[in-house]
Parts: sequence; C-alpha cells; structure tokens
Amino acid sequence: MYKLVKASKKDIPRLIKYKKDIIYMYSKDLVEDERNKIDGYVITSANEMFEDYYNIIIDDKIIGSILLKDMPQGKLIDEIYIEKEFRNNGIGTDIIRKMLENNRNIYLWVYKENKKAISLYNRLGFIIVDETDSRYYMKYNK
Repeated sequence: MYKLVKASKKDIPRLIKYKKDIIYMYSKDLVEDERNKIDGYVITSANEMFEDYYNIIIDDKIIGSILLKDMPQGKLIDEIYIEKEFRNNGIGTDIIRKMLENNRNIYLWVYKENKKAISLYNRLGFIIVDETDSRYYMKYNK
C-alpha cells in the first residue's frame, strides 16, 4: 500500500520534472519562447510551493507526487503524477477518494485532452464549473 509523505527541498528537482511532464504531455506544438516561459514558471512554482506537495511512496520508493493546497474556497488537488509503471492500479483514485471523505469542498483543473482523468472525476462526483481553452475547472461539493 502507498503512503503520502510531505515533500522537502531535496524533492524539488523531481517535482519540477513531474510538473514539466504533465504540462508537456498536453501542450503540443509550443514554440521555444513558450517552452522557456513554461520552464521558468515550473521552476519558480515548484520552489515556492514544495511545502504543499506530498510524495507518493510504496516500499520506500517514491512513485509519484500530488499537490494539495488549502485555499479559501476549499482544497485544491493538483498535479497528481504517478510513475508510468504504477499507473492504472487505483492509487490516484484511492488518494482522491480519501480527500473526498475528509474535505467539504474540493476542486481541480484538468486538461481537456486527459479524457481518462475527466471520466474518473465525473464518476467520483466532480462537475465542470468553468473552462479555459485547454482545461476544465472541476468542483466537488459534499
């Protein structure tokens, strides 16, 4: 079984890699200037927010991370990243279900191209409340 352990400064390079992997998986055909801006944003945000990240650990091995941030309107679940060989085992779903049990208002952003995640969030009771060109803003109310 997995456990969630608060990230520390030493985790920042891995968090940056995960964050870039997520962004570039769904952001295609970017020009170099856009990539440079995204890279700068990723480095800055990972350094500023590392205290809100949790490592997902199985058998003393970090297999992913999740950003959980307390916001005035509720809990933001962001940047769920699980290493490829550990995906599709229900780990992400279980983490989200536990968040739903323990929090009243939860919201997240998801890339529109990430159909699998959108389907999961819908099954768990999230609804789309807003959108941008590339992402949906989804909310769960107990």
